[in-house]
Amino acid sequence: MRRFPRRVRDFAASLAGRIALLLMLGIVIASIASLVVADHLRILALQHLQLERVVASTADIADRFVHNPQATQGQLDRRELFGVRNAMPDAVLGDADPRLADMLEQSLGPRSAITVRRITNKCFGDAYVNRNSIAGVKGKLDIVCWQVGFTDARGVRRLVTIDLFALEIPHNGSLDPIYLFLIVLASALVSLWAARLTTVPLRRLTGAAQRFSLSIDPEAIPVTGPGEVRVALETFNLMQQRVRDGFRERTHILAAIAHDLQTPITRLRLRLEHVQDAPLRERLVGDLAAMQALVRDGLDLARSSENREEWSMVDIDSLVTSLVEDHIEMGAPVSLSSQCSVSAWIKPDALTRCLENLISNAIKYGGEARVTCARREGLVEIAVADSGPGIPEERLAEMFEPFVRGETSRSRSTGGTGIGLTIARAQANSFGAVLQLANRPEGGVVARLGFPIHGPDGAA
Repeated sequence: MRRFPRRVRDFAASLAGRIALLLMLGIVIASIASLVVADHLRILALQHLQLERVVASTADIADRFVHNPQATQGQLDRRELFGVRNAMPDAVLGDADPRLADMLEQSLGPRSAITVRRITNKCFGDAYVNRNSIAGVKGKLDIVCWQVGFTDARGVRRLVTIDLFALEIPHNGSLDPIYLFLIVLASALVSLWAARLTTVPLRRLTGAAQRFSLSIDPEAIPVTGPGEVRVALETFNLMQQRVRDGFRERTHILAAIAHDLQTPITRLRLRLEHVQDAPLRERLVGDLAAMQALVRDGLDLARSSENREEWSMVDIDSLVTSLVEDHIEMGAPVSLSSQCSVSAWIKPDALTRCLENLISNAIKYGGEARVTCARREGLVEIAVADSGPGIPEERLAEMFEPFVRGETSRSRSTGGTGIGLTIARAQANSFGAVLQLANRPEGGVVARLGFPIHGPDGAA
Protein backbone atom coordinates (compact mmCIF):
# COMPACT_ATOMS: atom_id res chain seq x y z
CA MET A 1 0.00 0.00 0.00
CA ARG A 2 2.89 2.38 0.63
CA ARG A 3 3.95 2.03 -3.00
CA PHE A 4 0.46 2.68 -4.39
CA PRO A 5 0.68 6.53 -4.52
CA ARG A 6 4.06 6.29 -6.22
CA ARG A 7 2.74 3.81 -8.77
CA VAL A 8 -0.20 6.12 -9.48
CA ARG A 9 2.17 9.07 -10.03
CA ASP A 10 4.41 6.98 -12.27
CA PHE A 11 1.43 5.77 -14.30
CA ALA A 12 0.04 9.30 -14.64
CA ALA A 13 3.42 10.46 -15.97
CA SER A 14 3.65 7.60 -18.47
CA LEU A 15 2.42 7.56 -22.06
CA ALA A 16 -0.15 4.87 -21.20
CA GLY A 17 -1.47 7.03 -18.35
CA ARG A 18 -1.86 10.07 -20.56
CA ILE A 19 -3.55 8.07 -23.31
CA ALA A 20 -5.92 6.54 -20.74
CA LEU A 21 -6.73 9.97 -19.29
CA LEU A 22 -7.45 11.49 -22.71
CA LEU A 23 -9.57 8.51 -23.74
CA MET A 24 -11.51 8.57 -20.48
CA LEU A 25 -12.19 12.31 -20.74
CA GLY A 26 -13.21 11.92 -24.38
CA ILE A 27 -15.55 9.01 -23.66
CA VAL A 28 -17.10 10.70 -20.61
CA ILE A 29 -17.64 14.02 -22.42
CA ALA A 30 -19.04 12.29 -25.51
CA SER A 31 -21.34 10.09 -23.39
CA ILE A 32 -22.71 12.98 -21.32
CA ALA A 33 -23.13 15.15 -24.42
CA SER A 34 -25.00 12.31 -26.12
CA LEU A 35 -27.30 11.93 -23.10
CA VAL A 36 -27.99 15.67 -23.01
CA VAL A 37 -28.74 15.73 -26.75
CA ALA A 38 -30.93 12.64 -26.43
CA ASP A 39 -32.85 14.23 -23.55
CA HIS A 40 -33.34 17.42 -25.57
CA LEU A 41 -34.60 15.41 -28.54
CA ARG A 42 -36.93 13.51 -26.21
CA ILE A 43 -38.43 16.80 -24.98
CA LEU A 44 -38.82 18.06 -28.55
CA ALA A 45 -40.54 14.80 -29.51
CA LEU A 46 -43.00 15.11 -26.62
CA GLN A 47 -43.72 18.73 -27.54
CA HIS A 48 -44.26 17.72 -31.15
CA LEU A 49 -46.63 15.01 -29.97
CA GLN A 50 -48.67 17.62 -28.13
CA LEU A 51 -48.83 19.78 -31.24
CA GLU A 52 -50.02 16.74 -33.22
CA ARG A 53 -52.82 16.34 -30.67
CA VAL A 54 -53.86 19.99 -31.31
CA VAL A 55 -53.87 19.24 -35.04
CA ALA A 56 -55.93 16.07 -34.51
CA SER A 57 -58.49 17.88 -32.34
CA THR A 58 -58.77 20.77 -34.82
CA ALA A 59 -59.16 18.39 -37.78
CA ASP A 60 -61.90 16.50 -35.92
CA ILE A 61 -63.93 19.60 -35.09
CA ALA A 62 -63.46 20.87 -38.67
CA ASP A 63 -64.82 17.57 -40.00
CA ARG A 64 -67.80 17.80 -37.61
CA PHE A 65 -68.62 21.30 -38.95
CA VAL A 66 -68.57 19.93 -42.50
CA HIS A 67 -70.99 17.07 -41.83
CA ASN A 68 -73.33 18.64 -39.24
CA PRO A 69 -72.51 22.26 -38.48
CA GLN A 70 -75.62 23.05 -36.44
CA ALA A 71 -75.30 20.04 -34.14
CA THR A 72 -71.59 20.67 -33.71
CA GLN A 73 -72.15 24.34 -32.82
CA GLY A 74 -74.85 23.30 -30.35
CA GLN A 75 -72.46 20.85 -28.68
CA LEU A 76 -69.84 23.62 -28.39
CA ASP A 77 -72.40 26.00 -26.89
CA ARG A 78 -73.48 23.38 -24.37
CA ARG A 79 -69.81 22.41 -23.74
CA GLU A 80 -70.55 18.77 -24.46
CA LEU A 81 -67.32 18.15 -26.41
CA PHE A 82 -64.27 17.28 -24.34
CA GLY A 83 -61.07 19.08 -25.40
CA VAL A 84 -62.67 21.79 -27.56
CA ARG A 85 -64.97 24.75 -26.88
CA ASN A 86 -65.94 28.15 -28.19
CA ALA A 87 -63.27 30.83 -28.21
CA MET A 88 -62.68 32.40 -24.77
CA PRO A 89 -63.72 36.08 -24.86
CA ASP A 90 -61.25 37.03 -22.08
CA ALA A 91 -58.31 35.05 -23.44
CA VAL A 92 -54.87 36.64 -23.33
CA LEU A 93 -53.17 35.54 -26.50
CA GLY A 94 -49.45 34.94 -26.95
CA ASP A 95 -47.36 35.07 -30.08
CA ALA A 96 -48.35 33.11 -33.16
CA ASP A 97 -46.91 29.59 -33.51
CA PRO A 98 -45.77 29.21 -37.14
CA ARG A 99 -44.76 25.58 -36.73
CA LEU A 100 -48.22 24.60 -35.46
CA ALA A 101 -49.81 26.75 -38.17
CA ASP A 102 -47.87 24.84 -40.84
CA MET A 103 -48.99 21.52 -39.36
CA LEU A 104 -52.63 22.65 -39.33
CA GLU A 105 -52.40 23.93 -42.90
CA GLN A 106 -51.03 20.58 -44.04
CA SER A 107 -53.95 18.84 -42.32
CA LEU A 108 -56.83 21.19 -43.24
CA GLY A 109 -55.56 22.49 -46.56
CA PRO A 110 -54.02 25.78 -47.72
CA ARG A 111 -57.44 27.50 -48.13
CA SER A 112 -58.28 27.20 -44.45
CA ALA A 113 -56.60 30.53 -43.53
CA ILE A 114 -55.17 29.10 -40.33
CA THR A 115 -54.46 31.34 -37.34
CA VAL A 116 -53.26 29.78 -34.10
CA ARG A 117 -52.05 31.40 -30.90
CA ARG A 118 -51.46 29.99 -27.45
CA ILE A 119 -53.56 31.32 -24.56
CA THR A 120 -51.25 32.58 -21.84
CA ASN A 121 -53.72 33.22 -18.99
CA LYS A 122 -55.44 30.55 -16.89
CA CYS A 123 -57.77 28.66 -19.22
CA PHE A 124 -59.20 26.12 -16.78
CA GLY A 125 -62.90 26.08 -17.78
CA ASP A 126 -66.12 25.03 -16.10
CA ALA A 127 -66.27 21.98 -18.34
CA TYR A 128 -63.54 20.37 -16.26
CA VAL A 129 -64.77 21.23 -12.76
CA ASN A 130 -66.38 17.82 -12.31
CA ARG A 131 -63.39 15.98 -13.77
CA ASN A 132 -60.94 16.66 -10.94
CA SER A 133 -61.49 13.26 -9.38
CA ILE A 134 -59.83 11.30 -12.18
CA ALA A 135 -57.89 8.35 -10.82
CA GLY A 136 -54.27 9.22 -10.22
CA VAL A 137 -54.89 12.99 -10.39
CA LYS A 138 -55.06 15.14 -7.29
CA GLY A 139 -56.68 18.57 -7.42
CA LYS A 140 -57.67 20.39 -10.55
CA LEU A 141 -56.24 19.45 -13.90
CA ASP A 142 -53.71 21.79 -15.50
CA ILE A 143 -54.94 22.65 -18.99
CA VAL A 144 -52.99 24.16 -21.88
CA CYS A 145 -55.10 25.98 -24.48
CA TRP A 146 -54.70 27.20 -28.05
CA GLN A 147 -57.04 29.55 -29.89
CA VAL A 148 -57.37 28.25 -33.45
CA GLY A 149 -59.08 30.09 -36.30
CA PHE A 150 -59.86 28.44 -39.64
CA THR A 151 -62.28 28.51 -42.54
CA ASP A 152 -64.17 25.27 -42.93
CA ALA A 153 -65.09 23.55 -46.16
CA ARG A 154 -68.41 25.51 -46.32
CA GLY A 155 -66.49 28.79 -46.29
CA VAL A 156 -67.58 29.68 -42.74
CA ARG A 157 -64.95 31.23 -40.44
CA ARG A 158 -64.61 29.29 -37.17
CA LEU A 159 -62.79 30.27 -33.96
CA VAL A 160 -62.41 27.62 -31.25
CA THR A 161 -60.31 26.90 -28.17
CA ILE A 162 -58.43 23.60 -28.11
CA ASP A 163 -57.81 22.27 -24.60
CA LEU A 164 -55.09 19.70 -23.78
CA PHE A 165 -53.78 18.38 -20.54
CA ALA A 166 -50.49 20.06 -19.67
CA LEU A 167 -47.44 18.06 -20.83
CA GLU A 168 -45.53 16.54 -17.93
CA ILE A 169 -42.03 15.65 -19.07
CA PRO A 170 -40.78 12.64 -17.08
CA HIS A 171 -37.49 12.84 -15.19
CA ASN A 172 -34.43 11.79 -17.17
CA GLY A 173 -32.72 9.19 -14.96
CA SER A 174 -29.75 8.84 -17.29
CA LEU A 175 -28.23 12.05 -15.85
CA ASP A 176 -28.46 10.92 -12.22
CA PRO A 177 -25.14 10.90 -10.27
CA ILE A 178 -25.09 7.10 -9.97
CA TYR A 179 -25.54 6.68 -13.71
CA LEU A 180 -22.86 9.27 -14.41
CA PHE A 181 -20.52 7.48 -11.99
CA LEU A 182 -21.08 4.23 -13.88
CA ILE A 183 -20.24 6.04 -17.13
CA VAL A 184 -16.99 7.38 -15.65
CA LEU A 185 -16.08 3.97 -14.21
CA ALA A 186 -16.76 2.14 -17.47
CA SER A 187 -14.86 4.81 -19.41
CA ALA A 188 -11.87 4.47 -17.08
CA LEU A 189 -11.77 0.68 -17.44
CA VAL A 190 -12.07 0.83 -21.24
CA SER A 191 -9.44 3.58 -21.42
CA LEU A 192 -6.97 1.67 -19.25
CA TRP A 193 -7.41 -1.45 -21.35
CA ALA A 194 -7.05 0.50 -24.62
CA ALA A 195 -3.99 2.41 -23.37
CA ARG A 196 -2.31 -0.77 -22.19
CA LEU A 197 -3.05 -2.50 -25.51
CA THR A 198 -1.76 0.52 -27.47
CA THR A 199 1.54 0.77 -25.59
CA VAL A 200 2.46 -2.94 -25.76
CA PRO A 201 4.87 -2.43 -28.70
CA LEU A 202 6.41 0.58 -26.95
CA ARG A 203 6.92 -1.44 -23.77
CA ARG A 204 8.64 -4.12 -25.84
CA LEU A 205 10.87 -1.45 -27.33
CA THR A 206 11.65 -0.02 -23.87
CA GLY A 207 12.51 -3.46 -22.50
CA ALA A 208 14.72 -4.20 -25.49
CA ALA A 209 16.53 -0.87 -25.05
CA GLN A 210 17.13 -1.66 -21.37
CA ARG A 211 18.44 -5.12 -22.20
CA PHE A 212 20.62 -3.66 -24.94
CA SER A 213 22.13 -1.22 -22.43
CA LEU A 214 23.25 -4.23 -20.38
CA SER A 215 24.34 -6.60 -23.13
CA ILE A 216 25.22 -6.12 -26.78
CA ASP A 217 23.82 -9.53 -27.68
CA PRO A 218 20.07 -9.36 -26.93
CA GLU A 219 17.38 -10.98 -29.05
CA ALA A 220 15.68 -9.06 -31.85
CA ILE A 221 12.26 -7.58 -31.11
CA PRO A 222 9.28 -9.14 -32.92
CA VAL A 223 8.11 -6.59 -35.50
CA THR A 224 4.35 -6.26 -34.86
CA GLY A 225 1.85 -3.45 -34.30
CA PRO A 226 0.86 -0.35 -36.28
CA GLY A 227 2.93 0.77 -39.26
CA GLU A 228 4.79 3.53 -37.40
CA VAL A 229 5.65 1.19 -34.54
CA ARG A 230 6.86 -1.53 -36.94
CA VAL A 231 9.22 0.97 -38.59
CA ALA A 232 10.61 1.95 -35.17
CA LEU A 233 11.11 -1.70 -34.16
CA GLU A 234 12.81 -2.55 -37.46
CA THR A 235 15.12 0.46 -37.06
CA PHE A 236 15.97 -0.56 -33.50
CA ASN A 237 16.75 -4.13 -34.56
CA LEU A 238 19.00 -2.78 -37.31
CA MET A 239 20.77 -0.53 -34.81
CA GLN A 240 21.32 -3.49 -32.46
CA GLN A 241 22.79 -5.56 -35.26
CA ARG A 242 25.18 -2.80 -36.34
CA VAL A 243 26.39 -2.17 -32.79
CA ARG A 244 26.87 -5.92 -32.31
CA ASP A 245 28.88 -6.12 -35.51
CA GLY A 246 31.01 -3.17 -34.38
CA PHE A 247 31.80 -4.74 -31.02
CA ARG A 248 32.65 -8.08 -32.58
CA GLU A 249 34.90 -6.41 -35.13
CA ARG A 250 36.67 -4.57 -32.29
CA THR A 251 37.13 -7.82 -30.36
CA HIS A 252 38.48 -9.61 -33.43
CA ILE A 253 40.94 -6.76 -34.08
CA LEU A 254 42.18 -6.83 -30.47
CA ALA A 255 42.49 -10.61 -30.59
CA ALA A 256 44.49 -10.40 -33.80
CA ILE A 257 46.76 -7.72 -32.32
CA ALA A 258 47.28 -9.74 -29.14
CA HIS A 259 48.06 -12.84 -31.18
CA ASP A 260 50.49 -10.97 -33.43
CA LEU A 261 52.26 -9.43 -30.41
CA GLN A 262 53.01 -12.88 -28.99
CA THR A 263 55.68 -13.52 -31.62
CA PRO A 264 57.82 -10.38 -31.06
CA ILE A 265 57.41 -10.70 -27.30
CA THR A 266 58.65 -14.29 -27.45
CA ARG A 267 61.62 -13.24 -29.60
CA LEU A 268 62.45 -10.45 -27.15
CA ARG A 269 62.32 -12.89 -24.28
CA LEU A 270 64.71 -15.28 -26.05
CA ARG A 271 67.11 -12.48 -26.84
CA LEU A 272 67.03 -11.23 -23.26
CA GLU A 273 68.44 -14.58 -22.19
CA HIS A 274 71.73 -13.52 -23.82
CA VAL A 275 72.07 -10.41 -21.68
CA GLN A 276 75.14 -10.94 -19.49
CA ASP A 277 74.12 -8.59 -16.68
CA ALA A 278 71.89 -10.81 -14.48
CA PRO A 279 70.14 -7.99 -12.50
CA LEU A 280 69.41 -6.10 -15.73
CA ARG A 281 68.19 -9.28 -17.40
CA GLU A 282 65.76 -9.98 -14.58
CA ARG A 283 64.35 -6.45 -14.69
CA LEU A 284 63.91 -6.59 -18.45
CA VAL A 285 62.23 -10.00 -18.27
CA GLY A 286 59.91 -8.64 -15.57
CA ASP A 287 58.98 -5.65 -17.71
CA LEU A 288 58.35 -7.95 -20.65
CA ALA A 289 56.10 -10.19 -18.52
CA ALA A 290 54.14 -7.13 -17.36
CA MET A 291 53.71 -6.08 -21.00
CA GLN A 292 52.46 -9.54 -21.88
CA ALA A 293 50.02 -9.45 -18.94
CA LEU A 294 48.67 -6.06 -20.07
CA VAL A 295 48.09 -7.39 -23.58
CA ARG A 296 46.32 -10.46 -22.20
CA ASP A 297 44.20 -8.44 -19.76
CA GLY A 298 43.27 -5.93 -22.47
CA LEU A 299 42.00 -8.78 -24.60
CA ASP A 300 40.03 -10.18 -21.66
CA LEU A 301 38.49 -6.74 -21.08
CA ALA A 302 37.41 -6.47 -24.71
CA ARG A 303 35.89 -9.96 -24.66
CA SER A 304 34.06 -9.29 -21.37
CA SER A 305 31.62 -6.88 -23.06
CA GLU A 306 30.58 -9.51 -25.63
CA ASN A 307 28.77 -12.25 -23.76
CA ARG A 308 26.74 -14.53 -26.04
CA GLU A 309 25.95 -17.06 -23.33
CA GLU A 310 22.43 -18.50 -23.20
CA TRP A 311 20.11 -17.69 -20.28
CA SER A 312 19.01 -20.47 -17.94
CA MET A 313 17.31 -21.03 -14.58
CA VAL A 314 20.03 -21.51 -11.95
CA ASP A 315 20.00 -22.48 -8.27
CA ILE A 316 21.96 -19.54 -6.82
CA ASP A 317 22.92 -21.35 -3.59
CA SER A 318 24.43 -24.27 -5.51
CA LEU A 319 26.47 -22.00 -7.77
CA VAL A 320 27.79 -19.80 -4.93
CA THR A 321 28.53 -22.77 -2.64
CA SER A 322 30.43 -24.59 -5.38
CA LEU A 323 32.49 -21.48 -6.11
CA VAL A 324 33.35 -20.91 -2.43
CA GLU A 325 34.27 -24.57 -1.90
CA ASP A 326 36.63 -24.48 -4.90
CA HIS A 327 38.54 -21.58 -3.33
CA ILE A 328 38.60 -23.25 0.09
CA GLU A 329 40.06 -26.44 -1.43
CA MET A 330 42.87 -24.30 -2.87
CA GLY A 331 43.60 -22.92 0.61
CA ALA A 332 42.10 -19.45 0.03
CA PRO A 333 40.58 -17.62 3.06
CA VAL A 334 36.98 -17.67 1.79
CA SER A 335 33.80 -18.27 3.82
CA LEU A 336 30.04 -18.44 3.08
CA SER A 337 27.92 -17.22 5.99
CA SER A 338 24.34 -17.18 4.56
CA GLN A 339 22.31 -18.54 1.66
CA CYS A 340 19.28 -17.18 -0.18
CA SER A 341 17.38 -20.36 -1.21
CA VAL A 342 16.27 -19.07 -4.60
CA SER A 343 16.59 -19.83 -8.32
CA ALA A 344 16.97 -17.07 -10.90
CA TRP A 345 16.96 -16.68 -14.70
CA ILE A 346 20.54 -15.59 -15.42
CA LYS A 347 23.69 -16.34 -17.43
CA PRO A 348 25.50 -18.80 -15.13
CA ASP A 349 28.99 -18.44 -16.63
CA ALA A 350 28.77 -14.65 -16.46
CA LEU A 351 27.70 -14.80 -12.79
CA THR A 352 30.50 -17.27 -12.02
CA ARG A 353 33.14 -15.11 -13.67
CA CYS A 354 31.82 -11.99 -11.93
CA LEU A 355 31.97 -13.66 -8.49
CA GLU A 356 35.38 -15.14 -9.28
CA ASN A 357 36.77 -11.66 -9.88
CA LEU A 358 35.12 -10.24 -6.78
CA ILE A 359 36.42 -13.04 -4.55
CA SER A 360 39.90 -12.83 -6.09
CA ASN A 361 39.96 -9.06 -5.55
CA ALA A 362 38.83 -9.45 -1.94
CA ILE A 363 41.56 -12.00 -1.24
CA LYS A 364 44.22 -10.03 -3.14
CA TYR A 365 43.52 -6.60 -1.67
CA GLY A 366 41.66 -7.37 1.57
CA GLY A 367 43.23 -10.60 2.83
CA GLU A 368 39.99 -12.62 2.87
CA ALA A 369 36.56 -12.96 1.24
CA ARG A 370 33.32 -13.31 3.21
CA VAL A 371 30.41 -14.24 0.94
CA THR A 372 26.73 -13.81 1.86
CA CYS A 373 23.55 -14.29 -0.16
CA ALA A 374 20.15 -12.76 0.67
CA ARG A 375 16.78 -12.17 -0.97
CA ARG A 376 15.23 -8.68 -0.70
CA GLU A 377 12.00 -7.47 -2.38
CA GLY A 378 12.26 -9.56 -5.53
CA LEU A 379 16.04 -9.21 -5.79
CA VAL A 380 18.95 -11.52 -5.07
CA GLU A 381 21.89 -9.79 -3.39
CA ILE A 382 25.28 -11.49 -3.18
CA ALA A 383 27.85 -9.62 -1.07
CA VAL A 384 31.61 -10.22 -1.03
CA ALA A 385 33.37 -8.44 1.87
CA ASP A 386 37.05 -8.19 2.82
CA SER A 387 39.04 -6.90 5.81
CA GLY A 388 41.42 -4.61 3.93
CA PRO A 389 42.17 -0.93 4.47
CA GLY A 390 39.17 0.17 2.39
CA ILE A 391 38.97 2.73 -0.41
CA PRO A 392 38.47 6.51 -0.09
CA GLU A 393 34.80 7.32 -0.59
CA GLU A 394 35.51 9.72 -3.46
CA ARG A 395 37.33 6.94 -5.36
CA LEU A 396 34.75 4.14 -5.04
CA ALA A 397 33.06 4.94 -8.37
CA GLU A 398 36.30 5.10 -10.37
CA MET A 399 37.36 1.63 -9.17
CA PHE A 400 35.25 0.21 -12.00
CA GLU A 401 37.27 2.10 -14.63
CA PRO A 402 39.83 0.02 -16.59
CA PHE A 403 43.38 -0.11 -15.21
CA VAL A 404 42.51 1.80 -12.02
CA ARG A 405 43.70 0.47 -8.65
CA GLY A 406 43.50 1.73 -5.10
CA GLU A 407 46.79 3.29 -4.08
CA THR A 408 47.71 1.18 -1.04
CA SER A 409 50.81 -0.76 -0.16
CA ARG A 410 48.90 -4.01 -0.62
CA SER A 411 47.57 -3.04 -4.07
CA ARG A 412 51.00 -1.96 -5.22
CA SER A 413 52.49 -5.28 -4.14
CA THR A 414 49.92 -7.52 -5.87
CA GLY A 415 50.99 -6.58 -9.37
CA GLY A 416 47.40 -6.48 -10.68
CA THR A 417 46.44 -4.48 -13.75
CA GLY A 418 43.22 -3.01 -12.33
CA ILE A 419 40.65 -4.51 -14.67
CA GLY A 420 39.16 -7.18 -12.38
CA LEU A 421 36.28 -4.96 -11.24
CA THR A 422 35.76 -3.66 -14.78
CA ILE A 423 35.34 -7.20 -16.08
CA ALA A 424 33.13 -8.10 -13.12
CA ARG A 425 30.79 -5.17 -13.84
CA ALA A 426 30.69 -6.02 -17.57
CA GLN A 427 29.72 -9.61 -16.76
CA ALA A 428 27.11 -8.40 -14.25
CA ASN A 429 25.58 -6.05 -16.83
CA SER A 430 25.25 -8.92 -19.32
CA PHE A 431 22.48 -10.52 -17.22
CA GLY A 432 20.88 -7.37 -15.78
CA ALA A 433 22.75 -7.22 -12.47
CA VAL A 434 23.99 -4.11 -10.66
CA LEU A 435 27.41 -4.12 -8.97
CA GLN A 436 28.25 -1.57 -6.26
CA LEU A 437 31.13 -0.97 -3.87
CA ALA A 438 30.93 0.39 -0.32
CA ASN A 439 33.23 0.70 2.68
CA ARG A 440 32.33 -1.38 5.74
CA PRO A 441 31.99 0.44 9.08
CA GLU A 442 34.22 -2.18 10.72
CA GLY A 443 36.84 -1.83 8.00
CA GLY A 444 37.30 -3.21 4.50
CA VAL A 445 35.21 -3.06 1.35
CA VAL A 446 32.01 -4.91 0.43
CA ALA A 447 30.96 -5.53 -3.19
CA ARG A 448 27.19 -6.04 -3.56
CA LEU A 449 25.82 -7.77 -6.66
CA GLY A 450 22.03 -7.46 -7.08
CA PHE A 451 19.84 -8.89 -9.83
CA PRO A 452 16.09 -9.56 -10.21
CA ILE A 453 14.37 -12.89 -9.66
CA HIS A 454 12.36 -13.63 -12.80
CA GLY A 455 11.64 -16.43 -15.23
CA PRO A 456 12.19 -16.60 -18.99
CA ASP A 457 8.95 -14.68 -19.61
CA GLY A 458 10.02 -11.83 -17.34
CA ALA A 459 7.55 -12.70 -14.55
CA ALA A 460 8.82 -12.69 -10.99
